[in-house]
Amino acid sequence: MLVQTLSPASRSPLMTLVRRIADAGCNLADTRVSTLGSDVCVILLAQGSWDAVAKLETGLDKLAREQTDLHLMHYRTQARAAQTHLLPYLVEVIAADRSGVLADVIEFFTRNGISIEQLTSMRYQAMQTGAGMFQAQITIGIPADSHIATLRDDFLELCDRLNLDAIMDPVKF
Repeated sequence: MLVQTLSPASRSPLMTLVRRIADAGCNLADTRVSTLGSDVCVILLAQGSWDAVAKLETGLDKLAREQTDLHLMHYRTQARAAQTHLLPYLVEVIAADRSGVLADVIEFFTRNGISIEQLTSMRYQAMQTGAGMFQAQITIGIPADSHIATLRDDFLELCDRLNLDAIMDPVKF
């Protein structure tokens, strides 16, 4: 079961959710927590027998009714099929902050049939100069039959055109 919540960071539901999952007899398979602005987003993947999942659903519905500042969504999902034909690569991009940088990078990968598996991005002020900066870390899945050197060259050419500093390396774990 996939569970997603949004709430004020000061009232993070993480402990409550983890406890409800355990009390229902489910296991926590994956967890993501991210503070964005003054809010926190919690994404959990819980697994268990059909009756444990049903018990969890009931507990989550009750929690959503009790906490009015908690936006909670949950639904049953299936396990993801193994993607053995995809090679995992990590892309890191740093640039002067400007509109459309991330859209240009995502468009490149989408146009080339590359899946975005995970993405984290942020804006920040450079400590030394105070300049507005943009940074992204993207895990991509490259089809195994792709010519990696050509893809990397095309990506770095795009980055040169857009004045982005970037790397694209295989995930090593």
